[in-house]
Amino acid sequence: MRWCAASRRACPAATSRTNAATVTIVFAVSDLEVIAADASTCTRCPLAGGRTQVVFGRGDPGAGLMFVGEGPGADEDAAGLPFVGRSGKLLDRLIAEEMGLSRADVYVANVVKCRPPGNRDPRPEEMAACRPWLDAQIDRVDPRVVVTLGNVATRALLGRGDGITKLRGRAYPWNRRQLIPTYHPSAALRGSPGVMAAMRGDLVRAKLALAAASSVGSPAG
Repeated sequence: MRWCAASRRACPAATSRTNAATVTIVFAVSDLEVIAADASTCTRCPLAGGRTQVVFGRGDPGAGLMFVGEGPGADEDAAGLPFVGRSGKLLDRLIAEEMGLSRADVYVANVVKCRPPGNRDPRPEEMAACRPWLDAQIDRVDPRVVVTLGNVATRALLGRGDGITKLRGRAYPWNRRQLIPTYHPSAALRGSPGVMAAMRGDLVRAKLALAAASSVGSPAG
């Protein structure tokens, strides 16, 4: 996905290759609401057949900080909003406690916009079909710092096969930004105090990266 720099409008097409075919999605304008409306009728992969609704994204469309998870769960599928269940409530609390921010100050999205059956991990072809929507969100919001939540989102954006335990704990230069991996909140809800402490440390790292990027007035990396 490429945005035409002069107008902030989308270039003619975004192409994502799946195992079955080449998927081309055309974005005419850069406004997130219009892109979300286009995404709401997406049938580019089989996940569309089992969803209640597309879960596009939520938050400040001009946020300096963006969180990316893997995909909607049952609560999100019902509400049409990302991270509204127990994981979302924990994420909100950690953002407030470690960063001094609220959900309204950040932007939150997922790698896939439709709920995978049984909350399984999204498959590579599903992530590839949905990737132009995520790329459009990142391009439009233009965050200085991206925090990936869990294995799926981290591997999808970094393009590396290592697990979150190995990848977290540092910031990565990524597309003129800083990308900071951390655990998915659901991992902390399973009761590991070590995971919770690591998430808190990663969010402090993201806060410092955001402050550093903001001080120079342009995306870091």
